[in-house]
Amino acid sequence: MTTITGQYIDLFLQTTYPAQIEIKNGRIYRVSKITQAPDQYILPGFVDAHVHVESSMLVPSEFARMAVVHGTVGTISDPHEIGNVLGVKGVEYMIANGKEVNFKFYFGAPSCVPATTFETAGAEISVADIEYLLSKDEVVYLAEMMNWPGVLFNDKTVFDKLAIAKRLGKPVDGHAPGLKGEQAQQYAAAGISTDHECFTIEEAQDKLSCGMKILIREGSAAKNFEALIPLLDGHYQSIMFCSDDKHPDNLEEGHINQLVKRSLAKGHNLYKVLQAACVNPVQHYGMDIGLLRQGDPADFILIDNPTDFNILQTWINGELVAKNGQTKIPSVPVSVINNFHCQLKKPEDFNLEITGSKVKVMEALDGQLITNLLTYDSALIDNPNQTNTEEDILKVVVINRYQNTAPSIGYIKNMGLKSGAIASSVGHDSHNIIAVGVDDKSICRAVNKIIASQGGVSAVSPDMEMLLELPVAGIMSDQDGYQVAKSYSAIDRFAKGLGSSLNSPFMTLSFMALLVIPKAKMSDLGFFDGEQFEFLQVFTD
Repeated sequence: MTTITGQYIDLFLQTTYPAQIEIKNGRIYRVSKITQAPDQYILPGFVDAHVHVESSMLVPSEFARMAVVHGTVGTISDPHEIGNVLGVKGVEYMIANGKEVNFKFYFGAPSCVPATTFETAGAEISVADIEYLLSKDEVVYLAEMMNWPGVLFNDKTVFDKLAIAKRLGKPVDGHAPGLKGEQAQQYAAAGISTDHECFTIEEAQDKLSCGMKILIREGSAAKNFEALIPLLDGHYQSIMFCSDDKHPDNLEEGHINQLVKRSLAKGHNLYKVLQAACVNPVQHYGMDIGLLRQGDPADFILIDNPTDFNILQTWINGELVAKNGQTKIPSVPVSVINNFHCQLKKPEDFNLEITGSKVKVMEALDGQLITNLLTYDSALIDNPNQTNTEEDILKVVVINRYQNTAPSIGYIKNMGLKSGAIASSVGHDSHNIIAVGVDDKSICRAVNKIIASQGGVSAVSPDMEMLLELPVAGIMSDQDGYQVAKSYSAIDRFAKGLGSSLNSPFMTLSFMALLVIPKAKMSDLGFFDGEQFEFLQVFTD
C-alpha cells in the first residue's frame, strides 16, 4: 500500500481539502479526509485531447518519457502521419511501441489516408482497414474527418467509415477549418463530435451550438489559445486542450500544463480549467484514466500550488513516472521501419520556366496553418536564382519520396531566408520532401541530405550543412528524446540564422503541403487551392 497526503482537488465536488490517498494494486483504494496535510496539491493527470505523436519526431515511448515530466498521463493520438507513410502497418507500429512504457496512449483509426487525391502518399487506409482498426481495443475513435467536403456531399466512402464508428460505438473527431452555419450543422449531424481547427471564437461558438466539443489547440505551429480561451467559462463542459503537433524542443519545455497555467493566469476558475484538461477527454473517449475516485486507476499528479503550478510528481497506475522535472520512464529499444524510394536530385531539376507576367505566391503565416494567396509581377523573380530575397519571395518545392518523379515547384513568402535552404521529409500529410530556398543549388543540397539519410530535417548555408536524421518512417527518430530535442534546437537556430523570423520554421514548412487547410499549398503534383480543391497555375498573364 502506498499513501500520498496533500490538498486534494476534487473536480466533481469542485472543492479542495486535506486528504490521504491510499494506492493498492495500481488503483485508488481509498480517499480519506484528514485534518492537516502538506501544502502540495493532488489532482488528476493531464490528457492531450488531440496529438500526432509523430510530429514530436519521437516514437511514442520517447514522447511519453518527456510528457510525464509535465504532468501528462495520456493522449488521444491520431497516427495518420505514419499511416500516410506505411498504412495499417504504421498504426500497429505506434500501438506496439506505446505499450512498451507506462503511459496511456489511446489511438484513433486514421479516417483520411491519403488526405486527398491531389498528392502522392505512401499508403492507403481503406474502409476495410478502418473496420479492422476500430475493432481493436487500443483504437478508441475514428480520427479527424478531414474530408469535410465528402461529408457535405455524401461521399459513400466517407459515410461507410462513419457508419463503422457509429456501429462500434466509437466517437468521430472532426477537422473542418472555417466551417460555419448550415454546413457546420450538416457536418455535426453526420456524427462528428469534436473540432480542433477553429481559429476564430465565432466559428467555435457556431460549432458548439451544433453540439460539437471544441479543442483549444496550442502547438508548435498552430496557436489558437488566445482566440478561443474566452469560451472556457461558459462552455467548460464542452472544451478540451490539445497540442495537435508538438516539436521535441517545445515538448521539453512543456505540454498541457502550459495551457492550464495560462488559463489560470487569465483568471479562469481552477475547477473549470481542470475539467477541460483532465476530465472531459477521459469521459468523451472512454479512456481508462483515473480521476482520483475510489477504484480508479492511480493516475494523478502532485503540484506545489495552483498559482505556480510546478509539477512535483506524476503517477500512472500507481507508479511514480516523473519527479521534480526528471523522467523515471526508461528508454526502450526502437525498431526502424520506413518507406523511402526516390533518388538523389540535381540542381537543374529545380529550375522553373517563367511562363507568364504574374506569379502566384503562397504566404506563410506565423502561428497558423492557413496561408494567403498573393500575386506578384514575375519580373521580380526573373533572375539567375529565380527568387527575390529582398521581397522575401522564395522557391518552395515538394519531391515525391515514394517514387522517382520530377519535383513540384512554386513560390512562398514569409519564410524569410536570406541564404541557403531548409528541407524536411515531415510534410503533412503525405510526408513527401518539402524544401524552401534562395537558389537551386542550396535547395538541391538540402533535399539530397534527406534523401541520402532516408528521412530527416536539414538546413544548408553556403559553407555549412546540418541534418537531424529521422529514420523511422522518415518522420521520427530512433534516439533518446532529450537528445533529439537538443539536436532539433540546434538546427532550428541554424535555420533562423539563415534569416527566418518564424517561431518554428520547420514546423511551418511541414504544413505548407497540407492541402486540406486553406488557402494555397504545395503538393508533389502541383500548386493547390485549398478552398476550391483544385490545382493552380504558378504563372499567369
